[in-house]
Amino acid sequence: MIWEAELRSFFRCNHHHGGVRGLLPRCRRRKMRPLRGGPGAGADLAVLCCCFLLLSFLSHGADMPLGSSLSPAANSTSWSSPNSTFSLAFVPSPTSRSLFVAAVTYAGGVPVWSAGAGAAVDSRGSLRLSSSGDLQLVKGSGAVLWSSGTAGQGVAAAALQESGNLVLTNSRGRVLWQSFDHPTDTVVMSQSFTSGMNLTSGPYVFAVDRSGNLTLNWASAGAAPVTYFNKGYNNSFTAKKTVTLTMQTNGIVSLNDGSLVNPVVVAYSSNYAESGDMLRFLRLDSDGNFRAYSAARGSGTATEQWSAVADQCQVFGYCGNMGVCSYNRTSPVCGCPSRNFELIDASNPRSGCKRKTELQNCPGNSTMLQLDNTQFLTYPPEIAIEQFYVGITACRLNCLAARSCVGATALSDGSGLCWLKVSNFVSAYQSASLPSTSFVKVCFPGVPNPPVSTTNAWSPGTSGLHG
Repeated sequence: MIWEAELRSFFRCNHHHGGVRGLLPRCRRRKMRPLRGGPGAGADLAVLCCCFLLLSFLSHGADMPLGSSLSPAANSTSWSSPNSTFSLAFVPSPTSRSLFVAAVTYAGGVPVWSAGAGAAVDSRGSLRLSSSGDLQLVKGSGAVLWSSGTAGQGVAAAALQESGNLVLTNSRGRVLWQSFDHPTDTVVMSQSFTSGMNLTSGPYVFAVDRSGNLTLNWASAGAAPVTYFNKGYNNSFTAKKTVTLTMQTNGIVSLNDGSLVNPVVVAYSSNYAESGDMLRFLRLDSDGNFRAYSAARGSGTATEQWSAVADQCQVFGYCGNMGVCSYNRTSPVCGCPSRNFELIDASNPRSGCKRKTELQNCPGNSTMLQLDNTQFLTYPPEIAIEQFYVGITACRLNCLAARSCVGATALSDGSGLCWLKVSNFVSAYQSASLPSTSFVKVCFPGVPNPPVSTTNAWSPGTSGLHG
């Protein structure tokens, strides 16, 4: 077979040129100067042939020796798993086309892991396995942006396994570090996500605790963390053992602590038990929802099969600070509470809203503007200090009188609850089905949004809420 012949040729080169560690620097030097005639031309040609075989071998599932590196350059090789099911290479950053992320992707380009949790570098950056055994993401300036922290621990090589696991091993092949132990936002089949690990995406964090509870948290600088999803799936977990979340090959999302005969089912994917050459995986998306996906090999696209939060507008912070989430038919849209506000970034409806006139600029001249069928989302730990039992009028007046209160929600579900929002980040949800009335504090006069019926969609050029 061609591959067997290539392999034999590679090992002959490896032997005659001092091994991979000796050959790799010569390959780099050889690429920097043209081949010249003369007595040494034959040796140069031999080195070039060996370099070609080395680079070909390294890109098809072989171990990456110390000194190996990747760059965003168009002609840079990738590190691939044995059957090219996964590859590690630089891909354009989702936030800027001029920046690049070192990512493990499934065949077709679906990302499943990234160095530094999505940290991006410019075109002069690199991902390198240093001579000390440290895997490093390096900026174009030479500064290390992220590293595996394995310098001096005996790392001899890196490899990308057929499971999608990027591993660093010693000279005996023992795994010293692996990406499966340091997930970013995704869990693939055969990967164990255990209590104590986190998935992160922007301000959102997903975790599983030892009681088997799945939790979703919003955490932003300068604000207290908010838990907007916390659900247990089995009361037999004792909190004394490590709980593992798994995406099974048949599409079942399950939990186990090692003591159960059968895993606890969290969810069945919509295409449960369907066969095919595909990857199933779980991902914490940038919108704060935790979902199950499947992707056919080579398609480059993933299809949602389940989501933890059925109502996207209940994800805290989805529309940014002071943003209001509603639905335009079936899709969530973002807007502002009233015309007293405007979007922070008109090109990004999820950026949140800001007052056109700040409250401190109208002392003694503020008012409470009524928002029908609207709730200011209130989750732990905020609910412990923001929840009161008062009627709708007292709810409005108490907020108006309190300098720290920016909004209030009076529930009309018979509970008698009132939420007084005193936090510095407020997230709201508006729907005709919500049994609640909210009030937002603004400088007088309050200018309500136009009626919903006047438009069918949210427009980035307006600061109002439309559904």
